[in-house]
Amino acid sequence: MPQIVAARLRAQRLDGPAFAEPVDVVRHFGAVQSQDYPGAKWALGLRLERAADADLDRAYDEGSILRTHVLRPTWHFVAPEDIRWMLALTGPRIHRSMASRFRNLELDAPTIRRAQALFEKALSGGQCLTRVELGEVLSSAGIAPDGQRLPHLLMVGELSGLLTSGPRKGKLLSYALLEERVPRARVLDDAEAVAELAQRYFVSHGPATLRDFVWWSGLTQAEARRGVADARGILDPVEVDGVEHWFDARLGTPRTRTPAALLLPNFDEYTVGYADRAALMHPERPFRPELFAFSSVLSNVLVIGGTLAGAWRRVAARDGVRIEVRPLAKLDAAEQRLVERAAERYSRFLGLPARVVWL
Repeated sequence: MPQIVAARLRAQRLDGPAFAEPVDVVRHFGAVQSQDYPGAKWALGLRLERAADADLDRAYDEGSILRTHVLRPTWHFVAPEDIRWMLALTGPRIHRSMASRFRNLELDAPTIRRAQALFEKALSGGQCLTRVELGEVLSSAGIAPDGQRLPHLLMVGELSGLLTSGPRKGKLLSYALLEERVPRARVLDDAEAVAELAQRYFVSHGPATLRDFVWWSGLTQAEARRGVADARGILDPVEVDGVEHWFDARLGTPRTRTPAALLLPNFDEYTVGYADRAALMHPERPFRPELFAFSSVLSNVLVIGGTLAGAWRRVAARDGVRIEVRPLAKLDAAEQRLVERAAERYSRFLGLPARVVWL
């Protein structure tokens, strides 16, 4: 497991060379889970040479990174040049999987088509509207946006390539037309797209298994196998505990480094990107779900030396922010200093004073 941890830290760019621009991080991964927008910005910031929260907002507003539903049915950051082929590969299957949900919400095909036409008309000419404003568009046309109806209609627009993220309006996120936001982007056939997605995944997450890739991508086992086969030469296999893992053939052997502490955000790719998260666990620090938001390692986690060491959360304070840390086990003085350094890094990213509080 230590070799897997070291290699994953390097592949994920949580160790070793960092990226210069936010879009470089997104390109490396292919897609970065981002339903928690503030947390997803920090996930990118952790992998950048120099980053500030405002820089990520600027990149988002300018459209150099986009946010849409893709892969599994949740939001991801995607690079503009990748959004069309990725949606073409994964959008239709996600849409088909939602059929029963549409029936429960009383969203039939004519209603869905009419809603999409209303969205297109309201957003044409470079308009950007928030979710609430698009709900008002539907209401004025006699389509109820209540409950989960509006979010699902917006998701259909994203999956079909009609809608994508627009610039923020104040602190609110907005939608825009993909055709106007990204008038040109490359298109791949299915085989090329599967191979490209496999390459992006294993280069950025490896060593990982086919099962991990299937979980992350939403593809079938058969598609995953074809994608890996087509990416041979870039990807190499390695057997770990009798299970085949794939990784970037160009990675080489990671160097042993001084352990670092990382304050990972909700749904960081280091935690959410794998079906099997056993490598994240430390044998002397048993997982205690009661310490974590929604009792899961997919929440804000403290990692030391690549393995789970505790939970953390950001709390607003008069003089900046308070970083509340709940360790899984008592940390020694050296480990506590590593956590303090991680908090200093987060403080620089936010542009706010930060203080660690041990709970």
